[in-house]
Amino acid sequence: MSDVVEYMAEDGIATVTINNGKVNAISPEVIAQLHGSLDQAEADGCVVVLTGQPGILSGGYDLKVMKAGPQEAIELVAAGSALARRMLAHPFPIVVACSGHAVAKGAFLLLSADYRIGVEGPFKIGLNEVQIGMTMHHVGIELARDRLRKSYFNRSVINAEMFSPVDALEAGFLDAVVAPDDLLATARGVAEQMKGLNMTAHANTKLKVRKALLETLDASIELDRQPLW
Repeated sequence: MSDVVEYMAEDGIATVTINNGKVNAISPEVIAQLHGSLDQAEADGCVVVLTGQPGILSGGYDLKVMKAGPQEAIELVAAGSALARRMLAHPFPIVVACSGHAVAKGAFLLLSADYRIGVEGPFKIGLNEVQIGMTMHHVGIELARDRLRKSYFNRSVINAEMFSPVDALEAGFLDAVVAPDDLLATARGVAEQMKGLNMTAHANTKLKVRKALLETLDASIELDRQPLW
């Protein structure tokens, strides 16, 4: 299996880069290698910076898998949901450096992180499932309900509205927007600040804050194993 996720650790910061073709599709291989990167980051005791290729974090799930059949789609969505759940409970901070577009599962990566930085430019961020004929899965609904601002929840989930980086900041997909050339330096700066946290306190507080969400996601993952849309 070729590497579709790159891992590099330096000075307590692990940079994890998705590199899977033109749209950085989230495939079973990407999910497996992201889990491997989180395993390694935990073993290394590193804050994580997750990023993509210039111009795109991810365009969503691998459509070849999603169109292969109902069971393949169910399994890929379940695996992606389990990854989101793991990211939300990861014992070290996760910073996402969103290098451009973040669509569908790409946007859910943003909603699964502790701090999210986007870049200025003609990029789209959001949940386009309804637009492309997919009924939103339970995990997606609950994750969006928890992480997005209330006034943007219906616009994002039901209306499939896509947002510029600046509007995505207002909606709750992002915490900051910077110039493209400043993205990785800014993300590393945030990660450096987070290195100063007491990681035991960070992990325990994260689990307390997100206890209800994590329990809801566990139940939702099982609901989503039933036949999809």
